[in-house]
Amino acid sequence: MRIMQTTKPVSENHPSVSYDNSASNQRLVESLRILNKPYRATPWLFNAHTQLIFYSLRKYGFQRRNESASLYDHHEQLTMRDGGLTALYWSGYDLPETTPTIVLIHTISGSPDSMAELVRDLGLQTGWRIALCLRRGHGQLPLLTPRFNMVGCTEDFREQLAHIRQRFPDSPLYAVGTSAGSGLLVRYLGEEGGDAPFKAAFAYCPGYDTGTCFDNVHPRYSRIMAKKMVRQFVSPNESVLASLRTADSLLTATDLGDLYQKLYELAGYDDYPSYDQNTNPMNVFEDIRIPLMVLNAEDDPICHINNLEPWRDRMKTMDNVILVTTRKGSHCAHYEGWSARSWSARLMSDYFKSV
Repeated sequence: MRIMQTTKPVSENHPSVSYDNSASNQRLVESLRILNKPYRATPWLFNAHTQLIFYSLRKYGFQRRNESASLYDHHEQLTMRDGGLTALYWSGYDLPETTPTIVLIHTISGSPDSMAELVRDLGLQTGWRIALCLRRGHGQLPLLTPRFNMVGCTEDFREQLAHIRQRFPDSPLYAVGTSAGSGLLVRYLGEEGGDAPFKAAFAYCPGYDTGTCFDNVHPRYSRIMAKKMVRQFVSPNESVLASLRTADSLLTATDLGDLYQKLYELAGYDDYPSYDQNTNPMNVFEDIRIPLMVLNAEDDPICHINNLEPWRDRMKTMDNVILVTTRKGSHCAHYEGWSARSWSARLMSDYFKSV
């Protein structure tokens, strides 16, 4: 008989932890002291919106101070099979070859600057190598072919991962996907099943079902982010996208849900149902076989906690998955203490070192 376990928080500030009561899950949860202590959000970041704004300001701070230049010690561009361009940004590239490597998959409009805080924190917490996988069109990469996907493409990720494994064949691999990047990670893990090369993975603030999650984004953020996506990825590449019959409709997208529905041709599919069937991470979620921790905040205005509900009970029956939720944390923020340190980076690092 399968036993499902949910730890009742000692207080409203303690994380809630849900998992199948397998020996491996039980051992992990008991060993992770961070889960047995309260998560207290930074007091002067008094709600989800101020945490999210501060998270955004931190990203711009790294860019303004040019801190990324010293954080990343190696980067390289990779040409995909169809001629598209992606990149890898490394931190700790020259560490001993047997040092573990954390493969990091960025957010919906991520860049080396926007991911620098997490790269820095994971490196400090673990002492390991970090490989940031940059998707097409991101971080000022030119879009060379009419191919782009809001949540990423597992084919491109496989090519990036093959390059990482070829360069460091003796390095144990771990993976972190943040926000939209968690969708790409979960889709890849489900497609690969037991053949996934990672010792463990961490999905941070996932939206779950990509067919519905964008409709649950806070309306103001949804409109702002859609305009940013069009401005960053569509408008500058009109000549590259001219061959697509849906190109003009992308320019008029009103919010993230609308943009996602119109993106199927640019992602390489003839229609939306085919796009959703072949990219939605939840279609293959239950095929994941490696250890996976998932973290969501109940006050997340981007990846709403309601997105989790259809999947919560199913996740509790998977003996390799641990679900953690916190009352506060906003979207990919989870700052703690007066100095606004990253609680989520501590959890990721402790989890990987305990698996």
